[in-house]
Amino acid sequence: MVFSSTIFLFAFLPVVIICYYGQQWLSPRKFRNVLLLFFSYLFYLYGAAGFVLILFLSTVADYLLGLLIVRNSRNRRLWLGLSLFLNLGLLVYLKYADFFVGELGVLLVEFGLSPIPWGKVILPLGVSFFTFQKLSYVIDVYRGQSRCLENFIDFALYVALFPKLIAGPIARFGDLENQLEDRTESWDFFYRGAMRFCWGLAKKVMIANACGEIANLIFGLPIEGLDTKTAWLGSIAYTLQIYFDFSAYTDMAIGLGMLFGFEFPENFKRPYSAVSITDFWRRWHITLSRWFRDYLYIPLGGNRRGTARTYLNLGAVFVLCGLWHGANWTFLFWGFYHGIFLVLERATGLRDLSPEKHRVVRRVATLCIVTVGWVVFRSENIVQATRFLEVMFTVSHGPVSYELIRVLNHQNIFFMMAAVSVFFLPGEFSGIERLIEKKGRIPSLAGAVLIVLLFLYSAALVVGDSGGPFIYYRF
Repeated sequence: MVFSSTIFLFAFLPVVIICYYGQQWLSPRKFRNVLLLFFSYLFYLYGAAGFVLILFLSTVADYLLGLLIVRNSRNRRLWLGLSLFLNLGLLVYLKYADFFVGELGVLLVEFGLSPIPWGKVILPLGVSFFTFQKLSYVIDVYRGQSRCLENFIDFALYVALFPKLIAGPIARFGDLENQLEDRTESWDFFYRGAMRFCWGLAKKVMIANACGEIANLIFGLPIEGLDTKTAWLGSIAYTLQIYFDFSAYTDMAIGLGMLFGFEFPENFKRPYSAVSITDFWRRWHITLSRWFRDYLYIPLGGNRRGTARTYLNLGAVFVLCGLWHGANWTFLFWGFYHGIFLVLERATGLRDLSPEKHRVVRRVATLCIVTVGWVVFRSENIVQATRFLEVMFTVSHGPVSYELIRVLNHQNIFFMMAAVSVFFLPGEFSGIERLIEKKGRIPSLAGAVLIVLLFLYSAALVVGDSGGPFIYYRF
């Protein structure tokens, strides 16, 4: 079920809100988690009915292993290792088995052998996100940084809470530990959450989908039909699409959490205002960056074991970060590409420069590096990425195709031009915060009216055509 779909907006969400707040008048507040868990599984059942049992059984396994780590401390390493094996083993099989078997099959054919008979493995929605959340719980319990949850309902809700289940943000157990048992709903929090949700909906269906139409058309053209201007238009359109698409989902997820009294961690902080790749990763998909830092980079030794080991650790982390996004050589090279720039910035001292020094030049350079990386990320394979980049950096001129002219309509051009503003806004600017935090009755009312108008227009677009799922649903 997609947040920007008619069934979610006009059926599922209203029912959940009515039932959630209605039950508090009829029954003890302790049942609110039971109710949210029920609807969270219903949400997952709608979009991935064949995999809800995997979600449930893996949740039971980590709940029991967390208890064993605390109650049977002599074998705590065994229980941690079993959790890592089950979670990572399941993730590797579901997400990467097809890729590895396919690559092995190509190699076998090269040697004149028959490829391995293999049926395609279907990837469950959100498996990367809820796997990382369960791992953070077990590891933190093992380290003694978090307590073990005795209540299974609370733990299952932590894993499956529907606003963040499919595409994050990756809320670690420490982020929600107290909120699961003791949170307070309020009208102010509900209002802020509704505003945040509507803001994200508008970003998705108005801006991300408009940029996506242009990007999808251009990346779907044969290379022979591209020239320099078209290739750059496609790369910029996708650069805008992936940011507005994913940040819109995050806004909607955070807003939905607030409707039910939860406060999720922020996931974006104006990433296209970054002055270096290091700065970019402090601003882009923040919860994933922190997860890899705390559970992989630091355990590998971080920067404590010498310069060479630090560079190796950085490279390893970002190769795995690339693979986390999917089983394709493009993701691996995208991660390696970012890892190289992070190592170079550390080696040359650029990462330690004051953000104000040569800010404009560094922002432009960083944005160009990121945009080139997104071309690799978006391409179907390395061959397409290489040829697409070759067209971008080799001056050529050709006619604009009829298909592209149709996509470049007034609506898409207007919304893409509005999206381009993120390249120029200050690094600390937040549009939704400015709307919500308006002081005074008239500014607050004006902000609320604007959000309502955006919601109505977005809802009309959703009814006409939702524009498809979020990009990060497939990761």
